[in-house]
Amino acid sequence: GTTGLWASSFLVLRHNIAAESAASMASLFYIGITVGRAASGFMAMKLLPKQMVRLGQALLALGCVLMMIPAGSTLSGIGLVVCGLGCAPIYPNIIQDTPVNYGAENSQAAIGVQMAFAYVGSTFLPSIFGALAGVGGYGWMPYFAMGICAMMAVLFNIQKKIVETKVKTD
Repeated sequence: GTTGLWASSFLVLRHNIAAESAASMASLFYIGITVGRAASGFMAMKLLPKQMVRLGQALLALGCVLMMIPAGSTLSGIGLVVCGLGCAPIYPNIIQDTPVNYGAENSQAAIGVQMAFAYVGSTFLPSIFGALAGVGGYGWMPYFAMGICAMMAVLFNIQKKIVETKVKTD
């Protein structure tokens, strides 16, 4: 959510792109999500949900790195598409894997918690970034997104280890 909402400001203030062009380029993030969701449906026939999540995290990190490179707006536009492609499989596959991770009897409650955290994150993280950008500048947007991606990857790995440990002990 933060990347999509702040992409235009990032492009205008970091790359000095005209606001109209920046708004068009910011839509590349959402195009990436759309294409990524469609591709995820086909990839799900070959990959497990946890593999899809990890692939999404890797693509998201790559997109952030591309936006960090000070090589111009074209590379940032490509980075936005790659970030969108990376975001696409994460949420649906986390939800899909919930019964496996928490048991079918707990999955409705767990999905409710997951959805609540997703909405809380999409509500507050853009505002938090906006406050930080007011102090440190909008060029930090890909670093902020990379930090969130890293935190998500660490927490996902911890959750997977807990689930694997529980399965082994049961």
